[in-house]
Amino acid sequence: MDFKLTEKQKALKREFDQFFEEVMKDAPPEYGRGGLEGVYATPEGFEFHLQVSKKLGEKGWLSRAWPKECGGEGAPLIEQLLFNESRESHRAPGVDLFGHGMFAPTLIIAANDEQKERLLTPLAKGKVSYCQGWSEPDSGSDLASLQTTAIKDGDNYIINGQKIWTTGGHRAECMFLLARTNPEEKRGKGLSVFHLRMDLPGITVRPILYMDGKHLYNEVFFKDVKIPAKDLIGTENEGWKLTRDTMNFERSGVGFFVEGREDLKELVDYVKTTKRNGKYLAEDPIIRQKIAKLFIDLEVGYTLAYKIAWLQGKGGLSFAASAASEAKVFGSELAERIANYATEIMGLYGQLSDSKWAPMNGSMVESYQFCMGITVAAGSSEIQRNIIAWTGLGLPRF
Repeated sequence: MDFKLTEKQKALKREFDQFFEEVMKDAPPEYGRGGLEGVYATPEGFEFHLQVSKKLGEKGWLSRAWPKECGGEGAPLIEQLLFNESRESHRAPGVDLFGHGMFAPTLIIAANDEQKERLLTPLAKGKVSYCQGWSEPDSGSDLASLQTTAIKDGDNYIINGQKIWTTGGHRAECMFLLARTNPEEKRGKGLSVFHLRMDLPGITVRPILYMDGKHLYNEVFFKDVKIPAKDLIGTENEGWKLTRDTMNFERSGVGFFVEGREDLKELVDYVKTTKRNGKYLAEDPIIRQKIAKLFIDLEVGYTLAYKIAWLQGKGGLSFAASAASEAKVFGSELAERIANYATEIMGLYGQLSDSKWAPMNGSMVESYQFCMGITVAAGSSEIQRNIIAWTGLGLPRF
């Protein structure tokens, strides 16, 4: 397999890099190092995200890889990966993880023509933001057990229930929702996917705060929320397969490995310029070994990400779930290793933040605290390994 980029791809990546390098000059201090916290934790960060999203929409970059019949350019998915890689390397916002990363591909697969025109157009222009209505208090990794209902009533559906860990629900204009349309069915049967606006009567959003007071997550309650039947996506009661496809979109990005690479660059600079007991940390063979291991793991991660882009290009957007699960479980656990190794290398200084003595501006403190959650979000590592075993290796279920 030839991993080299073509001249056209190299030129395209340079164009992406130049854009994000320029746009990040306007990032407000509140945006910090980016990521979900940069986008959702402050009004200033979210406003910056929306501004960048509209600029990307004007360039047509948010929808480049969409089929032409859906308003895109039909660009190769490898070019979409290059775009994602460039954006992540500059820690830039502008792409809605839920709207562009998950719901748009879902619409491309299952929406009717009217829905594609009505819902994909504002997404392509960067003029709408989404959150994800999946997890519930008793249905996280076991999502198929969810209890929120959407009962047909004439030309409408009536939504009742609760969602939890809804990232950005306090800022999003819309939600894509998974709800039970047939309460008589169990597990994955009788579930359907919907689009809804977050300002509808009967929707209540309550914050779930971090220990440091930051606000990313929310509980969302539905009390007799009425949505038109035209906002059912796909076929009623057949939303589970569609949702499983959507899970793959969430788990197949290159972001884990780009962010890890940027963190590793900073860590390498730190050990090259920091002395302990009269010697630079980079001279310590144990530290060198740890950093080499991280570098190798990141190269493996990049290979996985490019493999997924290749699979998507060969087989369409709906592809083997095991490939996406491989990248997700490897990437999330690699993020743990980077945070753990970095804080070990820094010693007591690695516990500092908001101090002139804090290495890497204290970034590893947050990474160390947050990394465990990454192995649970979007399906725990145990769930991912089951998917790999069942769908990738064909092992039996016991």
